[in-house]
Amino acid sequence: MMPQTTPSLPDRQDLLRQLAAIVGPGEVLTAPRATRRYTRGIRFGGGPVAAVVRPGSLVEMWRVLQAAVAAGRAVIVQAANTGLTGGSTPWGEDYDREIVLISVMRLTGIHLLEAGKQVLCLPGATLDRLESTLRPLGREPHSVIGSSCIGASVLGGICNNSGGALIRRGPAYTELSLYAEVRADGSVALVNHLGLDLGDDPETILQRVEAGQLPVPAPTEAWASDHEYQDHVRQVDADTPARFNADPRRLREVAGCAGKLAVFAVRLDTFQAERETAVFYIGSNDPAELTAIRRTILADFQNLPVAGEYIHRDAYDVAARYGKDTFLFIRKLGAQRVPALFATKARIDALTERLRLGTTLSDRIAQGIAGLMPQHLPARMNDFRDRYEHHLLLRMAGPGIAEARALLSAMFPTAQGGFFECTPDEGAAAFLHRFAVAGAANRYRAIHAREVEDIVALDIALRRNDRDWVEHLPPEIDGAILKKLYYGHFFCHVFHQDYVVAKGQDCLALEHAMWDLLDRRGAEYPAEHNVGHLYHAKPALAGFYRALDPTNTMNPGIGQTSRKAHWQGGCDCGGH
Repeated sequence: MMPQTTPSLPDRQDLLRQLAAIVGPGEVLTAPRATRRYTRGIRFGGGPVAAVVRPGSLVEMWRVLQAAVAAGRAVIVQAANTGLTGGSTPWGEDYDREIVLISVMRLTGIHLLEAGKQVLCLPGATLDRLESTLRPLGREPHSVIGSSCIGASVLGGICNNSGGALIRRGPAYTELSLYAEVRADGSVALVNHLGLDLGDDPETILQRVEAGQLPVPAPTEAWASDHEYQDHVRQVDADTPARFNADPRRLREVAGCAGKLAVFAVRLDTFQAERETAVFYIGSNDPAELTAIRRTILADFQNLPVAGEYIHRDAYDVAARYGKDTFLFIRKLGAQRVPALFATKARIDALTERLRLGTTLSDRIAQGIAGLMPQHLPARMNDFRDRYEHHLLLRMAGPGIAEARALLSAMFPTAQGGFFECTPDEGAAAFLHRFAVAGAANRYRAIHAREVEDIVALDIALRRNDRDWVEHLPPEIDGAILKKLYYGHFFCHVFHQDYVVAKGQDCLALEHAMWDLLDRRGAEYPAEHNVGHLYHAKPALAGFYRALDPTNTMNPGIGQTSRKAHWQGGCDCGGH
């Protein structure tokens, strides 16, 4: 009897020829200059790949996935590459296999279901395009200005349980999807959980989905959004956070999969756009006053807010200077132009890096131009900035407007706080300024590179019953930080905390010290940017990843788990 031998895997050139035969030679990128925009994250992450492959159809994506898996390569399926924790790119070079990165951004289809009450989105569909598609119907996606403005994909939000500013909608979530999984025997299987009868042949299913040849949806009990969140967030005395990435309540198949499945389509609810809204601008030097507002509205109001965003005065100041160009760009040209702006900036930064001019020239030019422009923030907002440390932007709709007006009029003015009801222009400016805060720390780092070591960026979820939500850092940590930017989704108790760290300080040690402080407070983190490669996946989340991907072929190493085939060496998934 002849001894059995393991079939040899194709070498790189053989694999590249296979991939080129599927998608065409021009869609298989191997030169570092061509792959840079795919293999580097916008804030963190980067590493080599065997190839970046850009399929032009769902069938091509399916065939590329099969070829890469059969060749024994690891696979990263990447959408818009807008993640903030490095979760959609390689992370260094210490993998035990080459990586094939599949970019799905040519697969942009969006199909309306039930007159737009639901949508079916292909993997490259972006939030801004979905928002534009729904606007004529008077409907909205899960997220509006925010992730949509940096060109984020719909798919990325689902795969990472992303949050958002819109309180009533909760985290991005669906139980209706079409995905491929790599099973324990190494085979690749297509799983249709869209709730649509599309037949049994994988390529026929994919062709029908891409073409929009979809049957009328049958009744289903499966969710296409988080139906429980409105009740969940109202439980202000619960000692757990309202939402966070590793919440086991919302880990299901593609929801929260972080790239451990290859997702071809998701089916989602859309939401009726509000016809009448009002914005209230609240300032206080006493955090307890904002706590009272949050608890009263969540527990007692008939109508939840549309949004409730917090900005600390220091974040207000940094954004007023270093987010000014973002504010002015959106105000003049609209949020729909921002993805193109970010793409142009990325190309310029790549060019200046090749010319050995660094990657901050575009930031310096934009900052210089913005500095020549007149004051852009409304006078009443700036007056509140001078008077109050803590700022809350409250958007109400319909009958909720009268509820908020009555509450705030009864509460204020006090010795510590006040409010005003915004004009439409003031309300738009307030929320646009809040959006500008998110990128202000990055701009500060670019302009002050000689003084700044780096940014430690945390997004945290505090318990719903926390009243002491203002952070107080010990002197040994506080002294290492130049700027602290606190802002976030106040009613969900989700906060973004960006720390601009002084030159020469150990950012990793600082971050770990902050994790210890958060653990003592009962916080969960990350809240909405997911673990990426920056955070350890806690045991339950790591177990979820392992169950989805028993061979560890898809996005290996996510959550600082094992990068090796079949999870060899175990996974360092304890602790943080």
